[in-house]
Amino acid sequence: MGNHHDHAVGPTPGGFHRGPLAAALAVTLAVFVLQFVGALWTGSLALLFDSAHVFTDAAGLAMALGAAALAARPATARRTWGFRRAEVVAAMAQAGVLLAVGLYVLVEGIQRLITPTDVASRELLVFGIIGLLGNLIALLILARHRAANFNLRAAFLEVLADALGSVAVILAAVVILLTGWMRADAVVAMLIGVLILPRTMKLLHATVNVLLESTPAGIDPDAVREHICALPSVRNVHDLHITQIATGLPVLTAHVVVDDDCFTNGDAHRVLDQLQTCVAEHFPVSIEHCTFQLEPDSHRLHEDGLAH
Repeated sequence: MGNHHDHAVGPTPGGFHRGPLAAALAVTLAVFVLQFVGALWTGSLALLFDSAHVFTDAAGLAMALGAAALAARPATARRTWGFRRAEVVAAMAQAGVLLAVGLYVLVEGIQRLITPTDVASRELLVFGIIGLLGNLIALLILARHRAANFNLRAAFLEVLADALGSVAVILAAVVILLTGWMRADAVVAMLIGVLILPRTMKLLHATVNVLLESTPAGIDPDAVREHICALPSVRNVHDLHITQIATGLPVLTAHVVVDDDCFTNGDAHRVLDQLQTCVAEHFPVSIEHCTFQLEPDSHRLHEDGLAH
């Protein structure tokens, strides 16, 4: 006997937030155009790499916006979870792009350290300030929603990295303006790469864990097993799997061994209710989408035979 919570696959808490993503995308594209023009004007490697970073972020935001639109589509007979995992795939793709850009920045920065070139420091300062203002506007748009799902988390981190890059560009411009040390531009370009990589690896790790169907953070399968086994009439639990479809959507399946007489005295329904309440309310992470297969204790002889 099994039980499945018959919930519609609705949006994650707070919705899919396409409005903030669209607004942040528009601001980021404007920043990219201005910074790219500024990089050509000033000859700054730091500004050029920062504009390249902004461009990848704009592409990432476009992917995030597309993923949010897909995730909002209803489930179908072919895709019973709809496109909810699209936000995870998009966030992983963004992390991959950011990782490539960060590594490229480090390599090119080393080359520019060896062979520095002249940089128009005053113009670099102006474009760095313009970029920072644009990044701050985009951050304000996304800040309130950044914890809603992987998609918005990736978008926020990308814009935050852009803002830090703009600060670094401003610092490089000030150093060159005051001291004439042109290698400051290369140092800042490498700093931008260093700022990108740790956040990118953390996000990549989180999204890969979802795709590998790892146990979601904050859930201890052993604690879940122990609590289920403590319920009246429950003898054992096996084939317990706890995974995550998307942000805010953990799922659980388990085979629960119960007393044989549960199937004759009507207690099976009570046990199912207790199991659902247990995983939905007892633990810090609520699991509402669950499937339990109830098995009489004598059923283990059948399963032992199948194992052979």
